[in-house]
Amino acid sequence: MSTRPEIVPDTEYRGFMGLLPAAARPYALLARLDRPIGWWLLFWPCAWGVALTGGAVQRWDLLLWLLLGSIAMRGAGCVYNDIVDRDLDKQVERTRSRPLASGVVSLKAAWIWLSLLCLIGLVTWFQLNLAAKLVALGSLALVAGYPFMKRITWWPQAWLGMVFSWGALVGWLAIEPGFSSAMLLLYAGSIFWVIGFDTVYALQDREDDALVGIRSSALRLGDNVRFGVLVFYLLALASWAGAFWTVRPQVLGLVALIPLALHLLWQVGTLNSSDGDDALAKFRSNRFAGFLMFLACLVLGQAG
Repeated sequence: MSTRPEIVPDTEYRGFMGLLPAAARPYALLARLDRPIGWWLLFWPCAWGVALTGGAVQRWDLLLWLLLGSIAMRGAGCVYNDIVDRDLDKQVERTRSRPLASGVVSLKAAWIWLSLLCLIGLVTWFQLNLAAKLVALGSLALVAGYPFMKRITWWPQAWLGMVFSWGALVGWLAIEPGFSSAMLLLYAGSIFWVIGFDTVYALQDREDDALVGIRSSALRLGDNVRFGVLVFYLLALASWAGAFWTVRPQVLGLVALIPLALHLLWQVGTLNSSDGDDALAKFRSNRFAGFLMFLACLVLGQAG
């Protein structure tokens, strides 16, 4: 029997998902394992923190642990989000086929699956030093609060930015166990980046969100979405440039950001805010943007 009706429009139904037994697919869908873009976007800030401190080559094993943790905890966050939003998801065209909203997975089974994913994340947590462990725990309150933000603020993307960018702090402290202005600027830039790309993502749901009362930056910005995304991307680049200059006041650091800057400007310049497919494609392209930022951090981190 085909499982296509259970899959939301922005799924990537190939490879791993196609190999899974039918009984396992709803759980993979619940954890968004069909959409690797999510855990890449969670992982990249972790990798930036490690790379900018100069630890990417020596601690390549840490990068792999952080990748595993990103996959597990992004999945756990999605399961938790769907548990909280299961009634709202039934009212939105793009999300009503999700496993919980459609009844394919029971609420009890979802909580068990969430617990298992958190246990996998715990394995990664034990690989960190004390400073990184303590900061990583601080993200739990942000994760718990995120699903409710779309009900009380027009800017849930800002809250998501704090959540998805937290790895920049963890990755940095895992190598350099001490707070610094460069680390905070790296984190701030990541928040602005997330607000920008998640605003693009939210363009797909503007009509349904307005009907059911879900708030988003895409709705708040209205016809000024492209300009708003541009502002957030520019703020991200400015913050990252500040972080680079603080770590090593050399022109090399700023030059290393040029490929990323060009990519982000391409996103904004070619974005069709009325085309959901284009919005999804631009959102997904941030996997490459994150890689370009990693390369820039790697160059600067290894230069010293």
